[in-house]
This record gives sequence, C-alpha cells and structure tokens, in this order.
Amino acid sequence: MFDTSRRKLLGAVGLGALASLAGCGGDSDGDQTPGARASQSTPEPASEPDVDSVAADPTDVPDPIERDHSETIEVTLTVEEVTAEVEPGVTVDYMTFDGQVPGPMLRVRQGDTVEFTLENAPENATLHNVDFHAVYGTGGGAVATTAAPGEENAMRFQARYPGAFIYHCAVPNMDYHISTGMFGMILVEPPEGLPEVDQEFYLGQHELYTSHDAGTPGHHSFDYEAMRAEEPTYVLLNGEKFAYAADNHGPMEVDVGDTARVYMVSGGPNLTSSFHPIGNVWSEAWPNGSVTTTPDEFVQTMSVPPGSCFVGTLDFEVPSRVKLVDHALTRVTRKGCLAEIDATGEEDESIYDPDFDGSTHEGPLYD
Repeated sequence: MFDTSRRKLLGAVGLGALASLAGCGGDSDGDQTPGARASQSTPEPASEPDVDSVAADPTDVPDPIERDHSETIEVTLTVEEVTAEVEPGVTVDYMTFDGQVPGPMLRVRQGDTVEFTLENAPENATLHNVDFHAVYGTGGGAVATTAAPGEENAMRFQARYPGAFIYHCAVPNMDYHISTGMFGMILVEPPEGLPEVDQEFYLGQHELYTSHDAGTPGHHSFDYEAMRAEEPTYVLLNGEKFAYAADNHGPMEVDVGDTARVYMVSGGPNLTSSFHPIGNVWSEAWPNGSVTTTPDEFVQTMSVPPGSCFVGTLDFEVPSRVKLVDHALTRVTRKGCLAEIDATGEEDESIYDPDFDGSTHEGPLYD
C-alpha cells in the first residue's frame, strides 16, 4: 500500500537515525517543592480538550485465546494527536494510538499471522510508525509502517515467540513520541494459553516532560531539555495523574476470593518502574513478560525497565483497597503514578483484623 510515499518516507527516516499513599497526605493542594521549571513564565491558559480523557480503560482486555490452531488476525491502529487534561486544569498535547494511553492491548496466539495496518490521521502533524518487540524484522516493522499524515502503511508478520511485548512509535524523535503516549502491549499467548484467572487488568507507565511544574494551571508545552535531563514533570499510569485512583476514573474492582492478572507495559522513555502493590503481593510474577518461564512467587516489588512488560497475579483474600504504584515514591506523591483496586466481600479476621485492640493477647509479643 502507498508504495511511492513509503519509499520517500524511508529515505527521510534514514537521515534522522493523590494524593494519598497508604493513608498519608500528599500534594493534592498543589503545594510543591520548587523545581527547575518554577522560574519559567506563566503557562498559556488551558486549551480546550479534544477528548474527555486519554486514560485507557484497564478492564478493556481482549478475551483469552481458547482455540487450538493458528489464524490470520487483522489489526489496525490509528494515530490520533489530541489535547487533553493530564490533571484538572492542566492540558498537554498527546500523541496516541486510537486516542488512548497506553494504546490498545493486542492479544494473539503464538504462530498466528498478523496483518497490521497503521493509519496516520490526516489532521496529524508528523510522521508515525510502530515498532513491535514481538516481530522478527527490520525495526520491528517500524520502517514498513512509517506513514505521513493522511496516509497508511501495512505489514504482515508471524508471531513466532510467546510473551508480553511493548509496541511503540519509533520515528527519529521516538523518545518524544513515546513520552506523549505512543506505546502499548501485544500479548502473544503460548499454544497452551495462560492459567485461568477471575479478572485481568492492563496498565501502562510512562513519564511526561512539560514546561511547568506538576499542578501549575494552564497548557503545558513539551520540555525537551527536561527530557534530556530525564527529569519528568509527571510519572503516570494510563496517561493521567492518578488516572484509575478512586478519586478519578477508578478504582478497578474485584471480589474477595478473586485472582487478578495485571499486565503492565513500561513505555518510559527513560525511567525503570519499581512496580509494587501496597497491601498485597505479586503471588506470581513474570519478569520481562516472559510468560512461559517459571514465575517468581510472593514478590513485593518488580523492576520493569522502559521498553519492557510485566505480568503478575494478585490474590484478594480480604476486603481492601490495593494501591498499584512505582515504589520510587516521589513519583507517586508528587508526579501522579497510582492506580487502585477495591476488593469487596466478607472479612476474615483470622487473616486481617484492622480493629484488633490487643485485649486478647497474653504474654510477651516476642519470646
């Protein structure tokens, strides 16, 4: 498709080679420690958002694959450049796949053939493409899929190896494109599938570099120098500050007794996440999205580097609110990296008794 424009594009591309954490108060009133951006001029007034939100719904996960054979799967992603709020009163310009951050989760079976098309909407301003880490081939398909505004390009690939893999835009300014939202996950299930769970959730972490401190009202432009210094304004799960916390679009919900699988893709472009559930533990944890290996068990915190994925399960044995965070905790309290899961159901005081007053205890606490 579009062979002539593709040859021109390849030549061009080749030349550019919460507020609250476990009950402790945060910076919800906007009081911030002065930073490098504090001396800059007042931002422009907040822009009118193009969309209500870019935060991907974490429950929008494709169904597990139950077939016992390979198929040809057609996938189309559309690049949408939009303006939206990163927090109330603060707008930024995002670049997205299908208008959401992270981009849609894709799910195929090992051995499937994927016919993939990237559409670059005509109102966009720049070139875009996709690099799939699940692809054998030049640039993970980035060269083949590069498209100018108003055009599209396509490729076909076979999903040869299983696991959870990132996909992302990979034009020369790829760090900028990823920072503003252009990343997602493709899950390649092994032929035997994955263990059955009650719930599945999908999250994506990335950092956003803007011209003013977090919480400064108005429209923030992108700050390339802050990105060069790797000093983000925001560190986000699903594109907004505290996107799926209870006070925003969340929380996610489960029942006591459920097991939930969490898929997390780290877009970066620079920071490694220390992914941790407060009030729970990863019962099973697959580092780097390697779902065919023996999982780690009962792990508190998992390191998820940029350009990688994590798959982990949580067991919910008592009613609770579990906070999913980056345990580099300044990223939570000051930069917005938090999502929440509420487990509802019958209490079991033999496991956890928040009202225990010590009246039944006899003898020394420790012998």
